[in-house]
Amino acid sequence: MALEDEFPNLRFERPSPGVLRIVLDGPGLNAVNPDMHRELADVWTAVDHDAETRVALLQGAGKAFSAGGSFDLIDGVMADYDTRVRVMGEARDLVFNVINCSKPIVSAMHGPAVGAGLVAGLLADVSVVARTARIIDGHTRLGVAAGDHAAICWPLLCGMAKAKYYLLTCDTLTGEEAERIGLVSLCVDDDQVHTRALEVAETLAAGAQTALRWTKHTLNHWYRAMAPAFDASLAYEFLGFGGPDAAEGLASHREKRAPNFGAGPS
Repeated sequence: MALEDEFPNLRFERPSPGVLRIVLDGPGLNAVNPDMHRELADVWTAVDHDAETRVALLQGAGKAFSAGGSFDLIDGVMADYDTRVRVMGEARDLVFNVINCSKPIVSAMHGPAVGAGLVAGLLADVSVVARTARIIDGHTRLGVAAGDHAAICWPLLCGMAKAKYYLLTCDTLTGEEAERIGLVSLCVDDDQVHTRALEVAETLAAGAQTALRWTKHTLNHWYRAMAPAFDASLAYEFLGFGGPDAAEGLASHREKRAPNFGAGPS
């Protein structure tokens, strides 16, 4: 089956020999709806088995990389237990499928970079970010634990002190600051982010594929070693989606106001 048929909510292009460009292209600044969430988790397995692809390049269309989960996705997770369990499994698959994909992955992030798109963007083997990009892990602002990738990679990428600060406060990181603290690989001017990311992808596509893939595989053991912490964070996140803080957090986003969270357990 063609990738376009298997993953209709993603767009595919082949800009150079061996390079597969995967484009997040949807309403609401490429917000991830339930169908796209599932496809974004599964596409990396298909990439791994695609004989034409040596390197995958992930980017967003229009003014954003990805604005995070759609309200429809979050509503479903909060309202229905079966949906919550399914989406939790997809979130886990997204992380491990990116990590375990043998092909190198390059991300090009501009504008808002939030949610499931950010997961793949930061776990990519080379992350190229626009100088004015706005990277936000907004989980605690939504009222749930930062669980969909943060525990497995943020402390390794930028250190525990910075990871705790940005994950607890949900402060926005510019691309420039993200590069400074080591969260991303490269920061470039906004109008160069897609060009530079493609150059990196083309360089990798022209390289020794077994050497690149085995290097990725061994380096990603650092992430695999953090799997227990990731599993715990994911469980706490989705436990939180059934609680009052998540309901208040979502309502505050919809109503464009500050949340009024309770005191929490004593």
